[in-house]
Amino acid sequence: MTFLSSITPACLLGTGFASLSLGVTRKPDTGFKSLGGALVALSFCLSATPAHADQFVEAADGARIDCKLSRDELTRISLIGDAFSSVSKIATGYPYNDFGVTHEPLRGDIYISVPPSFAANSLSFFATSKEGFVYKFACQTEPVEAHQLFITNPALGSDSDEITEAGSNGDEVIIGLIKAMASDSALPGYRIRQMMGRPVKVGDIEVQLIAEYRGGLFTGQQLTLRNRGKNTLQIDEHDLAPKSARAVAIAADSLEPGAITTAFLVKSNRGTEQ
Repeated sequence: MTFLSSITPACLLGTGFASLSLGVTRKPDTGFKSLGGALVALSFCLSATPAHADQFVEAADGARIDCKLSRDELTRISLIGDAFSSVSKIATGYPYNDFGVTHEPLRGDIYISVPPSFAANSLSFFATSKEGFVYKFACQTEPVEAHQLFITNPALGSDSDEITEAGSNGDEVIIGLIKAMASDSALPGYRIRQMMGRPVKVGDIEVQLIAEYRGGLFTGQQLTLRNRGKNTLQIDEHDLAPKSARAVAIAADSLEPGAITTAFLVKSNRGTEQ
């Protein structure tokens, strides 16, 4: 498998990764020969089950968003790559039978609080984002713990992904993508899909797909690796990478029994680039 040239140590500054390979030649397999194949299989699990604690929704302008709100606790609603600017709701005039909305100005998130005395089992409101999108929320209230709702809009960055990526050096784009995934940050020109796929076990390693960032040129995937065996394992990014990988980064190259680490894969959307 042919990659780009190897990344320099200076490029690793600020990433916090034990190793990051961007363009090294694939070495002979050393015991993880099925792991790369498992990661390829995971890439097709786009209909994976969402995490139980949080909700992830893709919505267009003017869409109705069905959601679940925590009764007695807070529910955070966040727009990935955007921010809320205003919320419109009907006030009942009775504080004990009304829900509250708090706008957090730094990140642009909103927090919904539903008091125990709230009579209805459902509520609705409209919210407008800084990018000018309007969403209608139709939510059920349930006695669940505080949780979060993340919303992505396909229109965000759809016109700028080619410009954003094409205007930069390929290595720089890939490094920026990995850094964004590592910090759970939005990235201009990328659609983010959070997921909690079913784990795939290869030998003593359990691999689970957590999130996918899709842009015009590259797709990034965030995964967790867990050592289910009884011995310490050394993980080499060369063995981790499937043939389609342009870059691999791992947070730790050694896993004690039961330990978990994070890995990031970047693949080209247009076949192998030389």
